[in-house]
Amino acid sequence: MKSYNENKVVIEAGTKELHYWRDIWSFRELFFFLTWRDIKVRYKQAVLGAFWAVLQPLLTMIIFTVIFSRVAKLETEGAAPYAIMVYCALLPWRLFSDALASSSESLLVNRNMISKIYFPRIIIPLSAIMTKLVEFFISFAVLIALMVYYKFLPSQNIIFLPLFLILCLIISSAVGLGISAMNVQFRDFKYIVPFAIQMGLYISPVGFKSSIVPEKWRFLYSLNPMVGVIDGFRWCILGGTGNFYVPGLVISISMTIITFMISYKIFRSTEKTFADKI
Repeated sequence: MKSYNENKVVIEAGTKELHYWRDIWSFRELFFFLTWRDIKVRYKQAVLGAFWAVLQPLLTMIIFTVIFSRVAKLETEGAAPYAIMVYCALLPWRLFSDALASSSESLLVNRNMISKIYFPRIIIPLSAIMTKLVEFFISFAVLIALMVYYKFLPSQNIIFLPLFLILCLIISSAVGLGISAMNVQFRDFKYIVPFAIQMGLYISPVGFKSSIVPEKWRFLYSLNPMVGVIDGFRWCILGGTGNFYVPGLVISISMTIITFMISYKIFRSTEKTFADKI
């Protein structure tokens, strides 16, 4: 366990859960430092810098718009241009997928810190997730430009968008914590995660709207927690013209809570072995 004297942390044998969360608060400056460091390194070493945060979702939007709108002849959500409907879904999906990819490797990338000094290891994957918020806001600026180009006004529901953004971050944290811990134990996860992200893109309603899924399968389909988040983003930005599947949001929240509890338990139970296995 750890005893506390003002702002100093004294490491002792054992770790109680309450003390662990106190440690996280005590090391909050490290959390902000790691987040800022990753942001600077990412854009300093890239020739095109932040332009990659714009180019990737734009190319994906164009491809999905051509395939699902022009080729498959799928309908858009209400009166919104198909490109905007797709881009609204790409915002939370890219935040989730990029956060998962980054957090899953975060412990291995910071192996030197883990093997030398004490701090709550959970700070590392959480800071990796937070760095993706920068790219999210850059991508969101592109959405604003698209709405200006198409002369499309967002719905008044947009005031609820921060709630779905928070839910997306929680889902990213829930999955990222478990995968990052398992990646230390079993290095095969470095190959599984990219494949899972690629598959998730096609089974999530990114290039199409959820309403095309038959009603009898909607409940099962909503077990993917990102379905509720993506539908929520579209509802906030495009308005209530589509059928927002409320049970899907309830399922997403429930799955997120369950996943977070399981992932946190996995992370905490394996955390003490990170320094030895990393």
